[in-house]
Amino acid sequence: MVEQDWLSERFAEHQSRLHAVAYRMLGSPAEAEDAVQEAWLRVGRADTGQVENPGGWLTTIVARVCLNMLEARRARREEPAGALPPEPAAPPPSGHPARATPEDETLLADSVGVALMVVLDTLTPAERLAFVLHDVFAVSFAEIGAVIDRSPAAARQLASRARRQVRGTADASGAARSAKREVVEAFLAAARGGDFAALVELLDPEAVAVEIRGAEAVAAFFAGRAQAARLALVDGVPAAVWSHRGRPKAVITFTVHDGKISHIAIDTDADRLRGLHIVHLAGDREGR
Repeated sequence: MVEQDWLSERFAEHQSRLHAVAYRMLGSPAEAEDAVQEAWLRVGRADTGQVENPGGWLTTIVARVCLNMLEARRARREEPAGALPPEPAAPPPSGHPARATPEDETLLADSVGVALMVVLDTLTPAERLAFVLHDVFAVSFAEIGAVIDRSPAAARQLASRARRQVRGTADASGAARSAKREVVEAFLAAARGGDFAALVELLDPEAVAVEIRGAEAVAAFFAGRAQAARLALVDGVPAAVWSHRGRPKAVITFTVHDGKISHIAIDTDADRLRGLHIVHLAGDREGR
C-alpha cells in the first residue's frame, strides 16, 4: 500500500509533463490521454525498487507507449481495406491522477501548428520520438537510445534527420496561423461592433456562409452578431467558439485565402464538438 501511494504521488507530480510528452508525440489530446492511462497501468505492474529518477523513468514508460502507438498507427495505414479496427482503449484505472491543466493545454496547442504535425507524421516513429524527446523535452540521447533500443549515437542521428525535415516548418506554420488569427479576430470585432464596411473589407467578394453568398450579404448577416463568440484554436486552427456554461455549443470556422475570408461554416453538432480540441486564446478584443 505504501508503494502504491508513492507511485500515485510520483505519477501525479509528473502527470502534466507526461501528458505533454504524449501530446507532442501523438498530436492528439485523446490519444495522449490514452497513452498516459496505459503508462499508469504499466507503472502499477512495474518493479520500482531500482528507480532513482522517477521523472525520467515515467517519461521513458510514456515514450515507449507512444512509440508503440505510432508504430501501430503506421501499420494500420498499410493494412488493406476491411481490416479490423483496433481494440478500444482501456478505461482509466481507479485513482488515476487528473489530466493536464488548461494552462498546459493552451501552451501545447499554441506551440504545435497543424503544418508541423503534418511534417511530424512523415517521420518514422523512431525519428519522431528522438526529435520530440530531445529537442522539445531535453531528454538525453542515452535515455532515448534505451527507449528505442539503439545507441546514443544512433538516437542523435535520428533526431538530426528529423530536425532537417522539420526545420522551417514551425516558422511557416506559425506565420500562417498568426495571419489567419488576425483576420478571424478582426472579423469577430467587426461583427460585434456592427461594422458593416469592415466586414465587407475582410470578406472575399464571393464569400459563402450559412447558405448566404456574397460579401455584402454575409456581412449583413454577421453585423451586430457574434457577441458571445470567442477566438480559439480548434484542433490547432484559429476559429471562433460560442459556449454556454463552459460547454461549446457552436464552432465557427473560416477559410482564408490571400487575407480574405472565402467561406464560413457553423457547426452545432454536439457529437462532433465533443471530439474537437478547443483552446480559447487570450487577446480576444471581447475578453480584454
